[in-house]
Amino acid sequence: MRKWQHFRALKRGYWSAIILAALIILSCGAELIANNRALIVHYNGEYFFPTYGAFLPGTAFGLNYPHETNYRDLQQQFRKTIGNKNWVVMPAIPWNPLESHAVAGLYPPLAPSLAYRHFLGTDGAGRDIAARVLYGFRLSIAFSILLLLCNYSIGTVIGIAMGFYGGKFDLIMQRVIEIWSSIPTLYVIMIIASLVLPGFWTLLFIMAFFDWTAITWYMRTTSYKEKARNYVLAARALGASDWRIITQHLLPNTRALLITFAPFSITGGITALTALDYLGFGLPPPTPSWGVLLREGMSRLDSEWIVGSVTIAMIAVLVMVTWIGEALREAFDPKQRTV
Repeated sequence: MRKWQHFRALKRGYWSAIILAALIILSCGAELIANNRALIVHYNGEYFFPTYGAFLPGTAFGLNYPHETNYRDLQQQFRKTIGNKNWVVMPAIPWNPLESHAVAGLYPPLAPSLAYRHFLGTDGAGRDIAARVLYGFRLSIAFSILLLLCNYSIGTVIGIAMGFYGGKFDLIMQRVIEIWSSIPTLYVIMIIASLVLPGFWTLLFIMAFFDWTAITWYMRTTSYKEKARNYVLAARALGASDWRIITQHLLPNTRALLITFAPFSITGGITALTALDYLGFGLPPPTPSWGVLLREGMSRLDSEWIVGSVTIAMIAVLVMVTWIGEALREAFDPKQRTV
């Protein structure tokens, strides 16, 4: 409770955590914010919810084509008909991140426009920047959180085992980790990308396969110190098993380390995925990715809204995560409070 109160007192980190949590929640429903499918269609007294619903052809709404309904055009047709009781509710950004928008007489990228509802403009393929930034944020956050869970799961188990048991197991694992850490991850990804098309889960597996060593050293050092404390010795004297000592005593007393390092690990995951996509070894096109947007923006500096949008979004997210990490580190610092 005192840790939480101290964290709340650190306004910069506290409000960053609230804003970032709100952005993550909103990104989970990104289809409700940016999508070319309508949220609600009221037609002849019936209600349809195409966003998460089934495929609806144009003939379902009295149109003369069998492919999926163009809900933006349908909305315009309903508005033009006088006395029409049918209506369509579109998302705030009525564009899919993979959808290209062609305008007669204009060539993409298109500048930000309220008329076409491209609030941040389009990229070179005519795809909406705002939609791609939003979906790219969700992709980056999901990747970094999953990578964090994988690294923490592997690194925590091995690190605690090294510090708790010590001896030959500790020495052998130290050498293994030293060798493992010296393997150039980028070269491995480049080799794999030349053989197969890397996907989300492929990149996550490769990154987790090599990045778990970072947290292992910290957990080893912490558990090595904690096992010599009186509460662990008392538990041993009472006949507690190794499993009970690790799960009930060591692990709870190392949670402060895990919590304070988590935001910085998330920052590392976001920058790693962005860098891989920027270099062309990450997610394949046309995946809405910040790295892909950044690469295109750097090649089209005359269309400053491309690089400007993704750069501002990345800086804002990384700064907020850094402020959260600083606040957590100070809140869990025993020198800053009394236990």
